[in-house]
Amino acid sequence: MRQVTATGQTVDAAVQSALQQLNITEDQAKIEIIDEGKKGLLGLFGSKPAIVKVIQDENPVEKLEEYIRKIVQEFDKDLKVQTTEQNNQITCELSGEKIAMLIGKRGQTLNAIQYLAQLAIHQFADKYYTVVVDAEGYRARRKDTLIQLANRLSDRAIQTRRSVKIEPMPSYERKIIHSALQNNRKVTTDSEGTEPNRYVVIHPVK
Repeated sequence: MRQVTATGQTVDAAVQSALQQLNITEDQAKIEIIDEGKKGLLGLFGSKPAIVKVIQDENPVEKLEEYIRKIVQEFDKDLKVQTTEQNNQITCELSGEKIAMLIGKRGQTLNAIQYLAQLAIHQFADKYYTVVVDAEGYRARRKDTLIQLANRLSDRAIQTRRSVKIEPMPSYERKIIHSALQNNRKVTTDSEGTEPNRYVVIHPVK
């Protein structure tokens, strides 16, 4: 955490001096006024400079990236993390030669990292973010797989006229199933069970 204590003829002048030293803007800083100063007689005699402490706000996205980097490099020091932010969603792309090990069976390891990252961002940021941790396009491939699974099992539910349970999966994967079937008038879906074993059930419409 970088911080500077600066002085100036006024509080504003002291703040601007500190911001220049830190090379940041005011919206990136926390400002603590130590002494408001005193103008003195005729602005000269008995004057006292204002003193402020300016602390650079830590970027929550950068902190999250560093947090994830420490986790993945326990698997392999050569794994890389690239983070982007858009519309309150933080996407962390992982890459490296041993990326399959980091994904795990059906994305279980990747999902665990994403879960930890979502918990961590709440500590780093004062507003809500959704965190997605991806690895060389795995999420898109998994989405396609889940949509195919939803369509196949909905056909089974319709043909057998019996409800079909799908294996437990994270909430965002369950949403993919629900969305894939929301326009299918021959079936309905709901989620049952408790986390982390919550699952989707496909019901045929009778």
